[in-house]
Amino acid sequence: MKRARSKLFLSCVCLVLLLGMALLGVQSQAQTFTYVTNDGSSSVSVINTASNTVTATLAVGIFPQGVAITPDGTRAYVTNDGTNSVSVIDTATNTVTATVTVGSCPLGVAIVAISPDGTRVYVANDCSNSVSVIDTASNTVTATVAVGSEPDGVAITPDGIHVYVTNAASNTVSVIDTASNTVVATVAVESAPFGVAITPGGTRAYVTNDGSNSVSVIDTVSNTVTATVAVESRPVGLAITPDGIHVYVTNPDTNSVSVIDTASNTVTAIVGVGSSPTEVAITPDGTRAYVTNVLSNSVSVIDTGTNTVVATVRVGIEPVGVAITPGIGPPTNKNQCKNDGWKVFTIPEKFKNQGDCVSFVNAGK
Repeated sequence: MKRARSKLFLSCVCLVLLLGMALLGVQSQAQTFTYVTNDGSSSVSVINTASNTVTATLAVGIFPQGVAITPDGTRAYVTNDGTNSVSVIDTATNTVTATVTVGSCPLGVAIVAISPDGTRVYVANDCSNSVSVIDTASNTVTATVAVGSEPDGVAITPDGIHVYVTNAASNTVSVIDTASNTVVATVAVESAPFGVAITPGGTRAYVTNDGSNSVSVIDTVSNTVTATVAVESRPVGLAITPDGIHVYVTNPDTNSVSVIDTASNTVTAIVGVGSSPTEVAITPDGTRAYVTNVLSNSVSVIDTGTNTVVATVRVGIEPVGVAITPGIGPPTNKNQCKNDGWKVFTIPEKFKNQGDCVSFVNAGK
């Protein structure tokens, strides 16, 4: 079997309500939901991250792989390897509202990458050596970009200018310019690159090399590899914490997750999880990592403060892809930080206290 066949449900909270919550001293934790693709049951499980329980299960295409969620949290895009399609899910109702035909064998380790403005979805098609570009307004493919052989992972820079695509059979990463949808650089990495994630500042791309038990670090300005980090056996998925300090890497062969410190590019912790962990996603506040375990039919929840598993959630058969809805934020004025209102925000960070929130606003971020 091909390796890794392999909501804060955005309550329409207007600024007035949010400000009112802050002024009334409501201690609210922004609610988020985790979407998990189940390859073996052609479904998506929805996990409430507050309770770590499955609140919905919905049918999608055959062999669903990757999943990504729009910046406003209203839609999830799921790649279906067996039907060469992408299912579009309305996260308010958890129903499939559209199905988009793409290239052959769309796969799943961050295979779907949403542009920051939410207008485009990039899908890597493993069997047709291409990337499909979907316009989210019409849910139609508007461009197809030729890349390397067996493209798997996709990540987009925070500014939306470039898309990084791993090519497993070419041992390369293609860099696509989103303005022209053309490949502007090709970066050689180690054997069988699969997953890719980009730091919040957009300066580095981290790539798992499934065939060489390593992670390549690419400088996105020069598009050169500046470091290679040894991890456990056959690394596949990875995710970077919102503060950019740590990278979580799944190791299917050793049933573990390696934690890389981005300052030193060294592994600082190894966390045991379920059987054959494949993908990982981190909550907007950075406190938890959700890991899909393909052979355990489960999701492990890691506390990123202690790097221990604090919960295990049963989902569908052979879970692969995982994505988490965005949180509330950022604050736009100091009044929103008053009377514990700072606890509401989870984007771009979970504030430590009111002063931390006020400082963020004062800095004009």
